[in-house]
This record gives sequence, C-alpha cells and structure tokens, in this order.
Amino acid sequence: MNLNPRLPRRTFFRGATLGAGSVLLAPFLRRLEAAPGAPAPKRFVFVVEGNGFSPTQAQPKTIPRAKHPYGHTNVDTLEDLPLAGQELSEATAPLAPFQNRLTVVQGLSGRICGGGHSNNFGALGAYSAKAGVAGETVDLALARALPAIFPQVGLGISDRPEHSVIYNLSALGPDQPAPTRCRPDLAYDELFGSAAEGAAREKFAQRGNLLDFMADDVRRVSARLTGEEREKLGHYLAAYEGLRERQGQLNGIQANLRANGPAVTKQFGSEVESDRLAAMFDLGAAALVCGLTNVLTLASGCGDPYFSVKWGGLGIPLGKHGIGHGQGADGKTAEELTVLIRRFHMEQIAKLARKLQSVPEGQGTMLDHTCIIYLSDSAEAHHSRCFDWPMLVLGDLGGRLKTRGRFLCFPKYAAKGHRTTANFFLTLLEAAGAPRKSFGVADPALKDLDTRGPIPELLA
Repeated sequence: MNLNPRLPRRTFFRGATLGAGSVLLAPFLRRLEAAPGAPAPKRFVFVVEGNGFSPTQAQPKTIPRAKHPYGHTNVDTLEDLPLAGQELSEATAPLAPFQNRLTVVQGLSGRICGGGHSNNFGALGAYSAKAGVAGETVDLALARALPAIFPQVGLGISDRPEHSVIYNLSALGPDQPAPTRCRPDLAYDELFGSAAEGAAREKFAQRGNLLDFMADDVRRVSARLTGEEREKLGHYLAAYEGLRERQGQLNGIQANLRANGPAVTKQFGSEVESDRLAAMFDLGAAALVCGLTNVLTLASGCGDPYFSVKWGGLGIPLGKHGIGHGQGADGKTAEELTVLIRRFHMEQIAKLARKLQSVPEGQGTMLDHTCIIYLSDSAEAHHSRCFDWPMLVLGDLGGRLKTRGRFLCFPKYAAKGHRTTANFFLTLLEAAGAPRKSFGVADPALKDLDTRGPIPELLA
C-alpha cells in the first residue's frame, strides 16, 4: 500500500523520459517538484533606454523638486516620502497601477562613467567604458548568482533594423561583451529552438509552433497533474501561445517587406522599432515565465553609435539624436516627444508586470519575486554628465528590498550621505544573496565619503 501518493508523481517529474520538449519543460517540472515552502526563484529585469532619463520626467508631479543650477539633484539630506497619494509624472504615468510596488530613485551619481551620448557598458558596470569593456556588468554578476538555462538574456533594438546582434551594454568581464539580440525572429529561434537537438531541432524548424513541438510531452505531464497544477501548466503554455501569435505577426511583416521591396524598407526602419521592441518584451516575458532565465536585459537604443532610434511607429519623424539636441516635430517640442517615447517604454514595462502578476508562484505571483529596474545608459540627459542617474524600481524581490511605494532622493553629489550607481548595484547583489564589498570603479572625487557597500535604505 502506497502511504505517500505524491512519491510516484515526484519520481515521475524527476526522472520523466521526455522527448522533443524536455529542455523547455524542465524548468516547469522543477517548480512542481520543489518542496512546499521552498523559496521562489529571484529574478531581475533591466530595462535600459538610450538618450537619457531626465530627473524632471522621473519626479512625481506632486513632489517639489529642488534643482541644482545645472539641473541635477540639489538636496542636502535624504528625502524619503511615500508614493501613496502622489501623482506620477506624465512620462511614467503608465506605471500608476503598480504605484504601490514602485520606488522612484533620484540623486545617485555615476561620474566615474564619464558621460556623453552613452556610457555603454559602464552604465551597468559602474566604470568608464570609453576605452572598451573594463569589467563585468551587474546583470551578468546577478546571472552568476541565479543560474538558469540561459544565465542572462539580452534583447533590444538598435538604430538600424538590419542589425542582428550588437555588443553595447552587458559584459561578462574585461574584454568580454555579452550580446544584445536585435532581431525578434532570430531571438525566438535562439531562445526556444536551440533547446532542441538533432531530429527534435529539425522538428522545431519544420513546425515553428512550440506547442506542436512539445505536444506529446505536455500530454504526458498533464495526465499526472492535479487541478491546481494544471492551472499552472496553463499559464506556462500561455507564454508559448503568445509567442506563436507574435511570431505570426513578425512573419507577416517580413512577407510585406519581400512583397514591397526597397521602397518599404526605409519606412520599416523608421516605423517598426516600436513593434520590434514590443516583440522583445514579449519574448523576454516568455523566457521568464518558462524559466529559461532569471536575468533579462532589455536595451532600447543603447550604446554609441546605436542610440539614434527613429520612433516612426509612434508617429515621430526624426531620430532621438535630433530630439536630444532640442528638435521638435509636428507641433510637439523635444520634451513632448521624449515624454511620448518614455510612455511607450513604461507601457511595455506595465504589460510585462501584468504578465508576471498573472502567473501564480508560491503564495503569490511571479511579480512578487521579481525586481524590474528602469534607467538610461546615458544617465540624466542626452549629453550626460552623470551627476544624477534617475531609476525606477518595480518589485521588492519577495520582500528583500524596501521598494513598495517610495520616493527616495539622495543628497547631492559630494554631500554627506550621497550614493552612487555602484552602491545601488551592490544593493541588488546583496538582495540576490551574492554580497560584495565593492563593484565597478570608485569615484576618486568622493574619497572623503564612505561610498562602500549597499544602500541600507533600500534593503529590507
């Protein structure tokens, strides 16, 4: 008589002989096999946009901002205010449904990075990358601590639609840049098709539909699941179903290009960036939901010379380089155009957050165990000086971070209590269970301040 009815199922999950979809189903099976009460995976998403994130656009409308003559933070002591009851800026308003999970961070500096059109790898590495990749970036450092099938997934867009892969933002270490995949169709194949080998890979290539590819294995697993577990499988499979819909849209775009020739190529290059970035957010969400990675980096027009993206899909006829130099269009000022572009990014982040919130995990949802960080590779401006590096933090990583509904503005550069982007990255590493004493390169101009370690105001 079997006194432990779960044992055969756990034995099945651990040793199931799966076929074509074994690698893709493995993360889901590991979640089911995990003991009750086991900690949920920790996840990080970095959304990095080129051309600067103005502190004014980051600032909630209802919180007065003390400006330095050059525009950056000008407070002498820490401002720590609740976001509840505050009105977000027009640029960040799409995140209002998640305001109780959001923290607006102002006043961090990254002067060591150098500034300019882009800080390239230094934006996530806290060092100057003017001469090349000087060290690892925080997303890859976190990936070491949170292993997965793909330790880190880098997706994004550049200023040119023909780019397949660029090296612009993430790095494993000195002279070891990590790729940013810029074509959604190729990223789809790499993330999901590459999980198959031999005949199974050929089957994937022939069918393209991941659900067909995995059908036999899904039926075999589903037969062993209870009602609650079948519901979880439904969320898991929905991520793949969404990819099929997105892939169909991409195929339709490619067919249109072939049918219309070069006359449409220029229009595609100026208008479709918004579609391509939305596709990358969908791919990234699926990679997280399916357990393929715990660290996702979404790079929107980051790095020099990739920053001059033209957002034709949003009705903007000029590139971000021109907007950064104050050019307006169609009756809109440069500031109004940047707000329009920023809102699009915030809408994609909100969509990603809703997707993660819809997937049960542990006693909550995937969003409860995820931290989404938004920043610019160019700090506070198109021509940045890196005195101020605004960031948005959505999610508290299962309670490890104190980021539920807060506004934090750290003291101005060189004032007592001032903090840097390196301190912020150390905070993320501490929350991930991979503490360090230092990260990147210290700012020599702050030698009289203690800028070591994480930021205690952000750690739970």
